[in-house]
Amino acid sequence: MKTNQILGVVLLVAGVILLFTGWQASESLGEQVHETFTGRFTDSTMWYLVGGAAASVGGLLLLIKK
Repeated sequence: MKTNQILGVVLLVAGVILLFTGWQASESLGEQVHETFTGRFTDSTMWYLVGGAAASVGGLLLLIKK
């Protein structure tokens, strides 16, 4: 297995974990109350979601790229 493929798998797994953590955080009671009053998630939850999406896409691209 090439280094790029290993890095792609690691990034993909880390991205999925970050996305899951962000999703769990967005479902919490405190986050729901914050979103109700402000109309958006907290910064930390957004970083989990954005970072997870970026890592997942980057890992997927490394796996697909030859």
